[in-house]
Amino acid sequence: MKPVFAIALTFWMGLQASAAYALDAIENVISEQLDAFNDRDIPKAYGYASPMIKRIFGGHDNFAMMVERAFPMVWDNADKRFMSLREEAGAVFQKVFVRGDDGAAFILEYKMIETEAGWLIDGVSVLPAPDVSA
Repeated sequence: MKPVFAIALTFWMGLQASAAYALDAIENVISEQLDAFNDRDIPKAYGYASPMIKRIFGGHDNFAMMVERAFPMVWDNADKRFMSLREEAGAVFQKVFVRGDDGAAFILEYKMIETEAGWLIDGVSVLPAPDVSA
């Protein structure tokens, strides 16, 4: 019975290490893209987009225009904190608290995909603000 337990424990520890690596890699991709937007390094920011996003926008100029208009808190971000990571139907979603340059706070949910090149951003949604009324 002990060998089976040892194998199961080794497998579980391997899964934990893999999950921690994925979490670090996902957070790094999102951080790097947010920093690239602040630096106005649009080709670098575009490089973190998934192939689907790249097909939709067809180039980094169109991508930049969309981000600047639809996600001003990403275009000019002053602060970020990583929140929960979840998997749903094979997709991975990372919640991120972002404070825009104007001080407004947002919760964003990044849809991430793993490719041969590593983790890439496959979409971003602005989540509704939590109800804090009394």
